[in-house]
Amino acid sequence: MAEPLYRPGSEQDFDRLYRDTYSRLLGTLTGILRDRASAEDCVQEAFARAYRHWKDWKPEAPAEAWLHRIALNVAFGERKRRRLREIGEVVRRFGAPRQDGDPGAGDEVDLLVALRKLPPEQAAAIILRHLHGYTNREIGIALGIPERTVASRLAAAKRRLRTELGPAFARGEAGTLARSAVSPDD
Repeated sequence: MAEPLYRPGSEQDFDRLYRDTYSRLLGTLTGILRDRASAEDCVQEAFARAYRHWKDWKPEAPAEAWLHRIALNVAFGERKRRRLREIGEVVRRFGAPRQDGDPGAGDEVDLLVALRKLPPEQAAAIILRHLHGYTNREIGIALGIPERTVASRLAAAKRRLRTELGPAFARGEAGTLARSAVSPDD
């Protein structure tokens, strides 16, 4: 049996895990949160949480997937808090929102705008698959869900993206989720 890449509780291995995964985690969370500063805060919080539990990590699952799961949970929490603050501010300033459609919607809807409209769990699955190239199994480990759930989230996300982006997306003309599309530098 091959020795694991990382040993639970090893400070040196945790330092290496940090160096090996920081930029990928930042890219993932920037894609989900669409705000680099919030993504950086969430990545740091994820590493702090992971460090507190590093001695308890079980090498059956890849350390990177375990860390992604922690980071995604932190980001989902931040996204919920942000939405609640935004909704509260809008209601406070302007009253209840109108239901006559999105005035910014049109034929030229950007892929990143459409991704932001997805539920966070679907956006995470899309980003982990198409940006990082994870398999359904790896995504399942990262999100703490069964592989079949990953498949259904990916399918639901693709349906919503097709609806949001229109016929050009269905034909593959609306672009792809490339590394540059959700780079940590956005």
